Amino acid sequence: MLAFACPVCAHLVTFESVRCLHCSSRLAYDPRARTIGAISDGEAGDGLLCVNARLASCNWLAPEAGALCASCSLTRTRPNDRDADGLGGFARAEAAKRRLLFELTDLGLPVESWRERDGGLAFDLLSSASEPVSTGHADGLITLDLAETDPARREPLRVALGESYRTVLGHLRHEIGHYYQPVLVPPDSEAEPAMRELFGDERADYKAALRAHYSSGPTADWQQRYVSAYATMHPWEDWAETFAHYLHIRDTLQTAAAYGVVVEGPAFATADEAPLESDPAAAEGDSIARMLAAWIPLTFALNAISRSMGAQDTYPFVLAPAAMRKLEFVGRTIERASLEPVGQRPQRR
Repeated sequence: MLAFACPVCAHLVTFESVRCLHCSSRLAYDPRARTIGAISDGEAGDGLLCVNARLASCNWLAPEAGALCASCSLTRTRPNDRDADGLGGFARAEAAKRRLLFELTDLGLPVESWRERDGGLAFDLLSSASEPVSTGHADGLITLDLAETDPARREPLRVALGESYRTVLGHLRHEIGHYYQPVLVPPDSEAEPAMRELFGDERADYKAALRAHYSSGPTADWQQRYVSAYATMHPWEDWAETFAHYLHIRDTLQTAAAYGVVVEGPAFATADEAPLESDPAAAEGDSIARMLAAWIPLTFALNAISRSMGAQDTYPFVLAPAAMRKLEFVGRTIERASLEPVGQRPQRR
C-alpha cells in the first residue's frame, strides 16, 4: 500500500480515511487517479461517493452519481438490510476487498467484472448465521463466509486447523489466486509444463486429495517445499497459497517503502549467510529475487517487534528455496500479464 496525504493540509492520512484528523476535510479515494481527494460537505459533495458509503463504510468514488464504485460493483450478493450482524461483517469484508483491488490494479492484472462477461470476477459475501456458507472460488465467483470477519469466531478455527495465519484479506488473496491461475497460465500454454513441474499436476483428483489431507495431514517435511501446510493438499491449493503469499510480500514491501522503513541489521556482527539488510524502496520494481532478498530481513525485524509486544509473529512462515522458486514463477507470470495488451490476455475457461 502507498502512503497518502491530505490534499488540503498535507498531513498523513490512510487508504481508508474518510476525514482528515488534522483539518477535518472530508476525503475519498479516486480509483481512476489512484489518489485521496477532498470532497465538500453536503449533498453536492456526496454526489460521486459510492452508494455503499454508509452501508459498507466505503470511501471510494463511483464513476457516476448514484452508482457503486469499482470495488463494490464486484459484489453480487450481500446480507439483507435487516441482518445487522451480517451487515457489520459485510462492511469489514468490503474494506479488505478494496485493499485487494488496489493491489490487483497496481500490479496491472485484468479485473473483469461479472457484469461485463460470464465468468467475470464476482463476490458473494454471505452470513452463515442462518445457513451454511463455504468460503471458496468457482468459475469466477468468490464466496466468503462473513463469520471470518469476526475474530472471536475466526481465531478458534485458526487454532483448531493448526493454521499460523488466518485473516479476511488472506482469504480473499487465496481465492483470487484460484481465479487468476487459468488467466495467467492458460491450458496448453507454454507456461503450463513449467507450472506443473513446480506445483504438480492440477488434473489430480481434488476430492481424493481433500480427503487425504484432512485424514492424514501434510508430510513432516512439508516446509521444505511449500509456503503453508494447506498448500500441500493439491496443486491448485499450492498455487493459490503461493499467489496469496506473493500478494502479502509485495503489499508489505510497498508499504515499508512508502513509509521509508529500512532494516540495517543488528548492531553486532553475525555469521548469518542470509542478507541482514533490507531496503524495500530499492527492491521495488526490480526482479522477484531482489524482492525476496529484501523480504527476509524485513520479516526478521517485524517478527522481533511483534514478539516485543507479546503478539504472534507478523509473518509466521518459513520460505525454503523450493517455495521461493514457486513465488518467483508466480511473480514472473504476473509481470508478463501486466505487460500484455488487454485484448491479448487469455480468457478464463
